[in-house]
Amino acid sequence: MTSTTDTRPTRPRALARAAALRDSADGLQAKVEFLASAAAYPERPARVDVRETHMSWVFLTDGTAYKLKKPVVYPYLDFSTLEAREARCRDEVRLNRRLASDVYLGVARLTREADGRLAIDGAGATVDWLVRMRRLPEHRTLEQLIVRGELLPAHVAQIGTLLAGFYRRLPPAEVDAQRYVELLRAQHDANAGLLLRPDFALDGARAERIVAAIERFFAADRALLQARAAGGHVVEGHGDLRPEHVFLLDAPVVIDCLEFNRALRLVDPFDEIGFLGLECERLGAPCVGEQLRRDLEAQLGDRIDDRLQHFYVALRACLRARLALAHLTEPEPREPHKWPQRAREYLALAELAVGDIARTGSPG
Repeated sequence: MTSTTDTRPTRPRALARAAALRDSADGLQAKVEFLASAAAYPERPARVDVRETHMSWVFLTDGTAYKLKKPVVYPYLDFSTLEAREARCRDEVRLNRRLASDVYLGVARLTREADGRLAIDGAGATVDWLVRMRRLPEHRTLEQLIVRGELLPAHVAQIGTLLAGFYRRLPPAEVDAQRYVELLRAQHDANAGLLLRPDFALDGARAERIVAAIERFFAADRALLQARAAGGHVVEGHGDLRPEHVFLLDAPVVIDCLEFNRALRLVDPFDEIGFLGLECERLGAPCVGEQLRRDLEAQLGDRIDDRLQHFYVALRACLRARLALAHLTEPEPREPHKWPQRAREYLALAELAVGDIARTGSPG
C-alpha cells in the first residue's frame, strides 16, 4: 500500500525520466568528444586535458576549466533533465563563490548550431550547460602538499583562518535538533546497509563493531548532537571538504562544494573539519585535523565535546567507505580493483575513531 507521503515518481513520471536519461546518454559521447577538442574553445588552447568523475566530465584548457554534468540519477541527486543540470550548474557557481570568489567564472551554454555542430555559447538551441572556472595549479592542492611531504603548520593555519571566517559569516541553518539527528541517522543507516553486505568481502566483524559503536552513540549521546543544532551551530557549509578541493595559493581557496543536495550541506563546522582531518590522516598527515579543531575553537569561540568530535570522524569514515563500495554497484565500475582496499582504509580509520569514543567516556 502506498502512503500519502510517498515521494517516489509515479509511473508516467518515472517513464518520462527514463526517456530523458536515454536521450541525454545518447548525446553525451558527442558532447564529450566536442569538448575534448581544442577547436571547441575560443582561446584555442594548446591541448585539452579530460578528467572523468562519478558525476561529471571536466575539460581543462591552458587557463580554464569547463565542467559538464552527466545525465545521471542517484538516490541523492537527479541530473536527468536539461533544466536540472542548468539549475545545479548555477547552484555550483553561487555556492562555490563563498570560498573561491574569483575561481568560478560563471555558467556557459553548450549549443547546437543551425548546421548541426556544437558550440560554446553559440546562437543555436541550448543542449547542455557548463560550469566555467579558472584553472588552478594542481600541485598546490592540500593533497599534493601532503603527498610530497611539503605541508607546513603555516599552511594549516591559513586553511583554519579561511574556514573560520567562512563559518563565522554563515547564519545558523533552519534545522531543528530532531531533524539534525535524523539527517545524520539517515547517513548512518545508508552506510550500514552497504558496509554490512557480505558480497563486498570486507572484514564483516570489524564493520559490525563499528556500526554497533555508532548505534550506541546515537542511543546514549543523542543530546550532544541535539545541542549543536539547538545552539545554532549547524550551518549550510561546504559538504565535501576534501584535501584535493583545498588549494594553498597566495590566498587559499576551496572549490567543489556539494551543490546538488542541500540536506548534505547542513553540517556542524567541527564535522566538516573532522572530515578534512580524516582525509589528511589517510594521506599521512594526522596532525591536520587536530590543528584545525584548535584553530576553529579559538577563532569561533566555540568548543566541542571530544566524544562528539570522534563520532563525527567515525561517521564520515564510514561514509567514505560506503561511497568507495558504491562504485562497485555501477554496471561498469571504473577501477573496480581499487575500491575494496579504499573502503578498508576508511574502516580502519573509523575503528580508531570509535575506539576514541569509548576511551573518552560519556559526558557527565
